[in-house]
Amino acid sequence: MTLARVALDDKYRTAHGRVFLTGIQALVRLPMLQKEADRAAGLDTAGFVTGYRGSPLGGLDSALHEAQAHLSAHDIRFRPGVNEDLAATAVWGSQQLGLLPGARREGIFAMWYGKGPGVDRSADVFKHANHAGTARHGGVLVVAGDDHAARSSAVAHQSEHIFSACGIPVLAPAGVQDILDYGLHGWAMSRYAGLWVGLKLSADIVESSATVEIDGARVQPRLPTDYSLPADGVHIRWPDPQLAQEQRMQATKIYAALAYARANGLNRLVIDGPKARLGLLACGKAWLDLRQAMHDLGLSDERAAALGLRVMKVAMPWPLEADSVRRFATGLDEILVVEEKRQIIEYQLKEMLYDWRDDVRPRVLGKFDESGEWPAPPGQWLLPPTGDLTPALVARALASRLARLHPGGGWDTRFGLAEPAAARPAPAPLARTPDFCSGCPHNRSTRVPEGSHALAGVGCHLMAVTMERS
Repeated sequence: MTLARVALDDKYRTAHGRVFLTGIQALVRLPMLQKEADRAAGLDTAGFVTGYRGSPLGGLDSALHEAQAHLSAHDIRFRPGVNEDLAATAVWGSQQLGLLPGARREGIFAMWYGKGPGVDRSADVFKHANHAGTARHGGVLVVAGDDHAARSSAVAHQSEHIFSACGIPVLAPAGVQDILDYGLHGWAMSRYAGLWVGLKLSADIVESSATVEIDGARVQPRLPTDYSLPADGVHIRWPDPQLAQEQRMQATKIYAALAYARANGLNRLVIDGPKARLGLLACGKAWLDLRQAMHDLGLSDERAAALGLRVMKVAMPWPLEADSVRRFATGLDEILVVEEKRQIIEYQLKEMLYDWRDDVRPRVLGKFDESGEWPAPPGQWLLPPTGDLTPALVARALASRLARLHPGGGWDTRFGLAEPAAARPAPAPLARTPDFCSGCPHNRSTRVPEGSHALAGVGCHLMAVTMERS
């Protein structure tokens, strides 16, 4: 029996419902957990999964095909998309169940998947469908696989900014258990707020493995008590004029998502010293980089607290829930935001704190140090927005802040902080030229006639450009 089938078969669960899963297997198991939760709540729902494969979600369709019997037993239908935007359009249709007569289910919860470029090309569908809304007992989870270092992509990409432009809240798991927990929260948030909800994954997360709890009752969504939805609700309806959709989106649905995040404590304070002065904020893969960096610097939770650190794990980088973040910021001198690529948390945090008095407003750093973004010469990054973040990069940035917080503590001698940049040896170049897999049809199709030249577009055949095939 394959590992995938072991992961899906209930008889292989350990005590307390724990089992060893990869991130891909967690995504397969996730809709089954949603069905179990709905069944326990007395809801007669079905699931729909569709999308288009691509690294780092390249093996998801194969895993879903292998799990067909388990999916069918949970009333979940998997249909791979012809392309990403057609798959997104099909998901949009799943939320229109209640608009038609003769529905046999109370709702359909749906999951779309695709890599970063697929998110880009589907933005039109995402925006229209998100403005239209979800069904009350439906809900949509949009799983995006981001390739930060362009290891298997034509360009490096980051999906949070596309999601925010479409009004789609983003949850960023930092591990396999988070995929399950945040996924269930995502569907619950989608139902409550009438929004599609993104789930951002990178290879470091989805290709990892862990022993996790797969109990369908592990996540118990709490509905907000400090926020009231309008009398006509937030869900899909027809007819629905465009400006009515915009009003509902801008005045209600985004705030409903924030209220859900607040009610369920999605942003979690992990370390808090008695006299905290330096705050650290991160989510997703960057959270793992931060925790490894702290370990490399010898910062246990107890020592970090004693040194005046306060650390928060953010679950939803956009929109950033203000109450928890403002409590986190209170009393701090400085906050270091550790995040992948271009700023999404940092800019929101600065806006939340800009009107605080000068004597109580902490300095917010992230991509740049205290010299600031615009006055600084280009490329003077504290945490670069290019390629992948690494624990070493984060440790170097953190050590520089600790050196200011605790002068004479030896932090400036770690990770070469006291060493002039010119004295440090240049990193050895690592060239790994991609090549076609054995049996790939592009091995033959990219050979052009003698004297001819061909150009490559988006796709794995782009590798032919570096393979001396004209």
